[in-house]
Amino acid sequence: MNAVVPRSSKQGQRQLRVGELLRHALAEVLQRGEINDPVLESHVVTVPEVRVSPDLKHASAYVMPLGGRDEAEVIAALNRHRKYVRGLMARRVNLKNTPDITFVRDDSFDAGARMDALLDSPEVRRDTLDPPEDSDA
Repeated sequence: MNAVVPRSSKQGQRQLRVGELLRHALAEVLQRGEINDPVLESHVVTVPEVRVSPDLKHASAYVMPLGGRDEAEVIAALNRHRKYVRGLMARRVNLKNTPDITFVRDDSFDAGARMDALLDSPEVRRDTLDPPEDSDA
């Protein structure tokens, strides 16, 4: 069963530490091109976050190809090779059990773009650029 660990869940210190270990190991695997897949060989993939379930048995790797091109194909390719990737990561991290990993689209870039657009809107610009009128001055 593929369990996606939601971003909204509050994580403990151990989950955060294991997630960061897995993120570094996954980034190294992707950087070195250790997965033989034509889709992955033609894309640079970023891994901003890895979330781990409380029992440390499942992990969700939030990934995004650089530039956002072919994201569905890249995520599908990663999920096709997830057992192999798990084995590669197990050799790099010192854990009793390496979690099953599921690759998920990272939407934090979209959220940042929405926030930038909101801050750049005329209404917000007007409120941030005009000095407040103070009648007590």
